[in-house]
Amino acid sequence: MTSPENRRPDPGRRSRRDRHGRGLRGRLVPATVPLARTKSEIFDDLVLDTVETLERRFAKELAGVEFAVEDVPPDLNVYDSDVLEDGEVPLARLLPGRPGRQEVPPRIVLYRRPLEFRAIDREDLADLVHDVIIEQVANLLGVDPDELA
Repeated sequence: MTSPENRRPDPGRRSRRDRHGRGLRGRLVPATVPLARTKSEIFDDLVLDTVETLERRFAKELAGVEFAVEDVPPDLNVYDSDVLEDGEVPLARLLPGRPGRQEVPPRIVLYRRPLEFRAIDREDLADLVHDVIIEQVANLLGVDPDELA
């Protein structure tokens, strides 16, 4: 007969206790409560909401445009005219596409941290993200931002 110390655990069976002798942990959040979302995920959702709204209205014009989010702008001494700035801090950048053999689609990049810093609350951030995207898409299409909004 084997002693309990010499028994091998069944590989298909889960241990009922952790290494400290405590039971298994349950869920950290009840199933009925949504898990917490990070600031980055919330920001991405705000961008996606605005982009989807614009793509429904201007599907043909925005067919090849890429939208991206970066945390902070790159370190440059001087920013080109394709950068939307607030004072000295870039908020977004429009990278026009290059047609040809190695086609590069137009790309609009939003900088998350500077935009979050300027917003008072989540609603203000949503409005600011919307305004910045409208401004950049208007620049890309060569129209007045008021026509898009």
